[in-house]
Amino acid sequence: MTSTEQAKQMAKRLRASLTERNQDITHSTALELVSHQLGYRDWNTASAALSKESQTQNNPAFERPIPILRMFEEAKAREFYLDFLGFTIEFEHRFEAHLPLYLGIDRGGLKLHLSEHHGDASPGSTIFVPMRNIEAFRDELLAKRYSYGRPEIVHQPWGKVMEVHDPFGNRIRFCQN
Repeated sequence: MTSTEQAKQMAKRLRASLTERNQDITHSTALELVSHQLGYRDWNTASAALSKESQTQNNPAFERPIPILRMFEEAKAREFYLDFLGFTIEFEHRFEAHLPLYLGIDRGGLKLHLSEHHGDASPGSTIFVPMRNIEAFRDELLAKRYSYGRPEIVHQPWGKVMEVHDPFGNRIRFCQN
């Protein structure tokens, strides 16, 4: 990410470069142009956002976690996660043919990693997934007539919850407030 000081230096270099081409602009105009290039409305907006970013650069920052779930049979995992739940594959990894599979999947921003590697995760894990439009998701799943599950929504004090169980004992609790 660009800091306020870096943006000012960019504006200074832009102004010098244009001056060499007999196109003089003020420093404030150069700051406005750099702000637009960085995706901000104006210099005031850029300066505020970049200052805030630079204040937090040395603090720990966390991104969305990606749960790892244990699987034991690739075909069953694909049937459940891809065919039934509607995930798509982001990547597949094996160190060599016939070695355990490590699979990255995604659906609507929910990323999961499935692993056949012993020790990567404990069977019987539960993950809690906040979501929107839980009824539409339930209806989609029920329409697939999956032989091993017909999830329903349960109304709890904290929201609507729909739990699915994968073939390996893991549970995914989808919840809408």
